Amino acid sequence: MMQLAGFQASHACEIARVSRAGFYRHYQEQSPRQADVTLRDLIQQIVLENRCYGYRRVRAELRHRGVVANRKRVLRLMREDNLLAVRKQRFVFTTDSRHGYAVYANLAARLQLTGINQLWVADITYVRLRETFLYLAILMDAYSRRVVGWELGEDLRAELTLSALNRALADRQVEPGIVHHSDRGVQYCSQTYVERLQAYGFAISMSRAGNPYDNAKAESFMKTLKSEEVYLHQYRDQEEARASMQRFIEEVYNGKRLHSSLGYLSPASFEEQHRNPGVDGEPAI
Repeated sequence: MMQLAGFQASHACEIARVSRAGFYRHYQEQSPRQADVTLRDLIQQIVLENRCYGYRRVRAELRHRGVVANRKRVLRLMREDNLLAVRKQRFVFTTDSRHGYAVYANLAARLQLTGINQLWVADITYVRLRETFLYLAILMDAYSRRVVGWELGEDLRAELTLSALNRALADRQVEPGIVHHSDRGVQYCSQTYVERLQAYGFAISMSRAGNPYDNAKAESFMKTLKSEEVYLHQYRDQEEARASMQRFIEEVYNGKRLHSSLGYLSPASFEEQHRNPGVDGEPAI
C-alpha cells in the first residue's frame, strides 16, 4: 500500500474526501511528469557543463551521480530538449559561412578594452519551471558589463540566440571589427547566426574547448542571475518568467546593481559616465 508523508494512501484519501481511484489516476498522470522534470534538471546541468556530451556520456555521468536511468529515457528527454550533441569538425581558422559547424580562434583573450561596443560576450543558460524548462540567451558588453540583448525560449535552437542578437543590434550601433565571443555551441556556429554576425562586420571569437573561463564575464552574469533572481522564485509559466527576466536584467542588473569592477557603478551609470566624462565633478574614465 502506498504511503504519503506517513499516511496510508487510503487514509489520506478519506481525509481529503477524494476517491482512491481518482487519487491513483491523478498520481499516474502527474508523478511520471514530475520524475521526468527532476531527471531533466540533472541532464540540463550535465550538458551545460559538458556541451559535447551525447546521451551515452550523459547516462554515464548520471550513474556517477547516483541516478540510474534507462538509455532510451535519457535519449528521449535529450531529444525533446534539443540537447543531443552535434559532432563538429576539428578546429579550423575559417570565416566560410557555408560551413555550418566551423569554429573560430579565441580573439577575446588578448583584447585590451578601452570602451563599449568593442567586445560582446554571449552565453546560454536554462530556467526551470515546475514541469518544463526555458532557455535564456544573453549578449553582454564586456567593457560595461551591460546586458545588451536577451531572449527567453522553449528550446535551444539557433533562433533563440539569433533573437537575442537581433535585439542587441536594434538597440546598439556597432562598427565593423567589434568582436563577438561565445562558446563553441552549435547555436553560435550555425550558418544563420554566423551570417548575421558577418553582415554587421563582427570578428567572431570562440572559447577553447572545455575552458569555460574564456567566457568568464558571461558566466559570472549567469551565476548572478541564478542566485539573485531565478533561485528566489518559482515561475508559473513562460509569461511570468519573461516578465521577471525583463525586470531583473533591464531594471535591476543593468540599471541599479553596483559592480566593484566598475567602480561601484551600475552598467547603465558606467556607460553614461563614460559618454560624459567629468560630469558632476567626476574624473574622466
